[in-house]
Amino acid sequence: MQKIKKGVLTRRTLLAGTSASLVASRAWTQSPTEVKVGLLVPISGMYARPGTVMREGAEMAVDHINAQGGVKALGGAKLKLVVLDSGDSTEKAKSAAQRMVAQEPDLVAASAAYLSSFTLAVTEVTERANLPVLTLSYSDLITDRGFKYVFQTSATAGSQAKQALPQIIALAEGASGKKPKTVAIVTDNTGASIASAKSMREGLLAANGLQLVMDETFTPPLADATSLVQKVRAAKPDLLFFLPTVISDAKLVLEKMNEFGMGQGKVPTISFGIAIAEPDMLQTVSPELLQGVLTCVASWGAKGHEALIAELKKRYNEPWMTQNAISTYGDMWVIKDALEKAGKADRAAVADALRTMDAGPSKYYPLGEIKFDDKGRRLGAGMTIVQWQSGVPVTVFPPELALAQPLWPKS
Repeated sequence: MQKIKKGVLTRRTLLAGTSASLVASRAWTQSPTEVKVGLLVPISGMYARPGTVMREGAEMAVDHINAQGGVKALGGAKLKLVVLDSGDSTEKAKSAAQRMVAQEPDLVAASAAYLSSFTLAVTEVTERANLPVLTLSYSDLITDRGFKYVFQTSATAGSQAKQALPQIIALAEGASGKKPKTVAIVTDNTGASIASAKSMREGLLAANGLQLVMDETFTPPLADATSLVQKVRAAKPDLLFFLPTVISDAKLVLEKMNEFGMGQGKVPTISFGIAIAEPDMLQTVSPELLQGVLTCVASWGAKGHEALIAELKKRYNEPWMTQNAISTYGDMWVIKDALEKAGKADRAAVADALRTMDAGPSKYYPLGEIKFDDKGRRLGAGMTIVQWQSGVPVTVFPPELALAQPLWPKS
């Protein structure tokens, strides 16, 4: 037997040990014990309430994902939610996004940022950082800029208005026996509201045989709604499209409408967005004033979400599941599925997985698929119509997700 020199044996042993260490290092890098996911939403200021609910939905999803074994493609790595406060202005939201990408370089994806105006500002920053962002914000502009790292899970504002108008007309005609002919618009100047009103003004109303007889835009928050409501009363519309994003604005207008004899369904009122269906409305507005008010939203707790709605009630004392909770819940699952597809905790890989994802029918957003087009818009994204009934806003459209039959306010 040939005698092996001691020095040679030592070198081989060292080389083998070094190789094993490198393999172990690479395996650890590819399969971290936790993966950071961001949530940039308003936790302070006048939009803190919806931001808090978004955090609750995201927390529930992360807990469920981790309890079910984490990201299996990464060896069971757990998701870690990193919550950042966007504040209550576009300037604060942009600053928060800049802090996020600077202070959290290992984030693989994020969900953001409630108001469309916030999301437009935030994604200018995250796009430069190649950070994939999912959003429920409605504005068509968000995915009209050619960005490659923004993914819109909601139907855009223009699409929602296009989908909603025929349904609302059919509802009115079926309940009253006559088709509405005239419309008033009262909207604030935030991104999603402007986008919804723009599509109606620029042909959508006319295409559905509706005449615009009054059109007013205001800057939130309102100090007084008297002049706005006086103009509505003078116009005598068959339908009022009222698009606020601040609960206090919704309260002022509804109360003033009631004072002027137009509340409680005398002028059918339809909104776009969540402000008018927030639980906080009941703290200052009676159920009687809200009865019959409709709003068109990107998503809502609906048929098939009963267990999630019950858990949200028990865990956070939330009376119902708004779009903010269910959408951010869904966002975490989409990011988890992208990580499974990517096979590594890497922004570029996650973004590519999102672009090429085809995960079948949507579970947590209405209708459509978990698949995105070249702009980053979810294919087939539908919308939900919610109506206040007996002090609770319930899903009444689409029929397959409805928890109640729609009611048309009495004239």
